[in-house]
Amino acid sequence: MRSVWITALVALVACASKPPEERPVPASTSVTSDPAADPAPAPQAPQAAKAQIGDFGLDLTAIDASVKPGDDFFAYANGAWYERFAIPADKSSFGPFDRLDELSKERVRGIIEKAAAAHAPTGTPEQQIGDYYAAYLDETAIEAAGLAPAQADLERIAAARSREDIAHLFGEPGFATLFDVQLPPDFKNPDRYSVFISESTLGLPDRDYYLKDDPALKELRAKYLAYIEQMLTLGGVPGGAAKARDILAFETEAAKVQWPLEKRRDVDAIYNPRSKGQLLAYAPGFPWQRFLEAQQLGSREQLVLGELTAIRGLAELFGRTSVATLQDFLTFHYLSSHAPYLPRRFDEARFAFYGQAMRGQPQQRERWKRAVDAVDDSLGEAVGKLYVAEYFPPESKAKMQQLVGDLEAALSERIDALDWMTPQTKVRAHEKLAAFTPKIGYPDKWKDYSKLTVRRDDLVGNVRRAAEWQWNYQVERLDKPVDRSEWQMNPQEINAYYNPSNNEIVFPAAILQPPFFDPNADAAVNFGAIGAVIGHEMGHGFDDQGRKFGPDGAMRDWWTAEDAQVFTARTARLIKQFSEFEALPGLKVNGANTVGENIGDLGGLNMAHEAYRISLKGQPAPVIDGLSGDQRFFLAYAQVWREKYREGALREMVMSNEHSPSKFRVNGPLPNIDDWYSAFNVQPGAKLYIKPEDRVRIW
Repeated sequence: MRSVWITALVALVACASKPPEERPVPASTSVTSDPAADPAPAPQAPQAAKAQIGDFGLDLTAIDASVKPGDDFFAYANGAWYERFAIPADKSSFGPFDRLDELSKERVRGIIEKAAAAHAPTGTPEQQIGDYYAAYLDETAIEAAGLAPAQADLERIAAARSREDIAHLFGEPGFATLFDVQLPPDFKNPDRYSVFISESTLGLPDRDYYLKDDPALKELRAKYLAYIEQMLTLGGVPGGAAKARDILAFETEAAKVQWPLEKRRDVDAIYNPRSKGQLLAYAPGFPWQRFLEAQQLGSREQLVLGELTAIRGLAELFGRTSVATLQDFLTFHYLSSHAPYLPRRFDEARFAFYGQAMRGQPQQRERWKRAVDAVDDSLGEAVGKLYVAEYFPPESKAKMQQLVGDLEAALSERIDALDWMTPQTKVRAHEKLAAFTPKIGYPDKWKDYSKLTVRRDDLVGNVRRAAEWQWNYQVERLDKPVDRSEWQMNPQEINAYYNPSNNEIVFPAAILQPPFFDPNADAAVNFGAIGAVIGHEMGHGFDDQGRKFGPDGAMRDWWTAEDAQVFTARTARLIKQFSEFEALPGLKVNGANTVGENIGDLGGLNMAHEAYRISLKGQPAPVIDGLSGDQRFFLAYAQVWREKYREGALREMVMSNEHSPSKFRVNGPLPNIDDWYSAFNVQPGAKLYIKPEDRVRIW
């Protein structure tokens, strides 16, 4: 039920484009083609050692040569794989990120099971991760306990007699809420933390799931209504059918005042500093003091509000909703969010809706995989420290540092070559680039979980205490200087992110593996894969929102008005291009919502390609298996993003995620790059062809 605003919008702009699995809720001119760089008669390049994928890093068996590259490059690069590949029954989608995630889970499983078998002293990381995992897997104990572990919290909900009581519960970890509170660095003063209040998510992924007049969504809403009733009935709540209707009606009213995706990602619109008195006057329908007191924030007088009109509308809705309906709302969502830790009948009901009905996933993931996720969510860095020691050698970090340096040099050259940016803004862009902080592999200092109590016989208690520990960790540092060394992802995650408040690009250890990076792969392949990922994250520092932050991480305007106007016009064209892509019949990509990621992809590709050209040092690129260097580069990029979705997962991706579906992350940016045309001889008349004057050129 908690919003992921800070992770999805500003503090973390991640590169993966995954719909969530069923789990608990917790323009420059581009470089023109240089014939000397990829001459056809160049000799075959010798390979010192065989790459893990194919002979040099590409999966040539995935290519569908019957498809013209200029008609559908995603299908050309991946079509044979796509036709023969079946999504595993326990997945709603599958691609390279998933394959590496499965490997990471296997490795983490070994680490955790070793800890679980050790029976280490109480309070040690080994005891905590081992007992948390063991408690999650002890289904016999979970069945025997029934609802008893949740009973105290359910009784607190039932005992609420006023809206003030409800607001207090809204503020406690583990309970549903209409308002999310997070403690990120302040946008305009990133050296101090702020109290940021925003709208929270509801039971369905986004407001349009409640409001859009679409047959598939109407059917899903009917199933959601049945799921609400089912969960209340399983929890022993009488009158489930009527209460379910009231809960759905309440959430629908909430959705009506919430902001659409594209508006929520506008940092100017969601940064609204207010005093507590101003909040009370602006949105008087909600007991804000009780809500903040529950979060140990009752004495805070300075706040930052996110979606202003939504906060006021939700407060008004709260004030006119009966206490009984608010109680039912809390009860249902408590049972739903805790279902994975309760007897099987709760867990299976949750999966039947969120996994099967919503995402089309036929089979629940094995419990050990969900147990690994749960331990990662609660004790991620304790696990990560053990993971890094075993699976991330120092030389991997050194290689990644070199690649990041190559991409920074490429972006610097591209900034100098921009034909649309004034010298004044170029100087400032260079200042921001020079201040980039790369973080690679793992944090320099690890979180200390020693105060977190984990018991092998108390799964629900472990979940509750872990949530409380995480919140207390943030509250305790609120008046301290911002810890810029902190990581927002675990080393064992297959992902990467850009954090504008720190002006940093972050690459966890687990992503530095094939197909993203292989020391024995061809250089063009590595630059097209991990190079484009690095460039993507760097590009977020200069996308439509990241560009609003300066070298020190403070939100400030460092652009001339002329340059800002040109940039906005170019991004508008990119929005238009992506908005024409149809993911499902009648469902098109929201180009305004995905524009930041699309700028990252386009810019990242240009930077990575420039870095590859620089790496050749003026020498011709070798031809390997008949493929030029540029061809290998673009094919590697396309194969990194190959992904197959079930229909429900694809719908969720388009309607609630800031990333475009993988097919469009390939077919969207490439037609804007001149060298792609020359590499594959794409001519006018091809389906993806864009006239040179209409190609979007930003970074």
